[in-house]
Amino acid sequence: EGFGMAGESSELVALKTKVAVSGGLSVMACVGEKLEERDAGKTLEVCYEQLAPLANKLSEDDWAKVVIAYEPVWAIGTGRTATPEQAQEVHEALRGWFKDNVSPQVAADLRIIY
Repeated sequence: EGFGMAGESSELVALKTKVAVSGGLSVMACVGEKLEERDAGKTLEVCYEQLAPLANKLSEDDWAKVVIAYEPVWAIGTGRTATPEQAQEVHEALRGWFKDNVSPQVAADLRIIY
């Protein structure tokens, strides 16, 4: 669910990512939370849930063709943006998640942007 509307599940995004990467394309996969999830302290939980299907579908080599974009839903079209400190906090946590759930090499090499 994106922007409060029906959207693609994380599993479908992971499948599309795998097909694209297998076809020679590069992918920018976006993760991020809604405002109520941030306010509830669930930012990282939401992002990890969005990343888990990607980790299950992609090989270690596939990650060379993937960029992760942290894009909180609450910052899209609202005039609000995450502070550099908020974005850096999430980026560091995501890198740690990749180290623990994919590989230390992928965690070190993966591009994560805001």
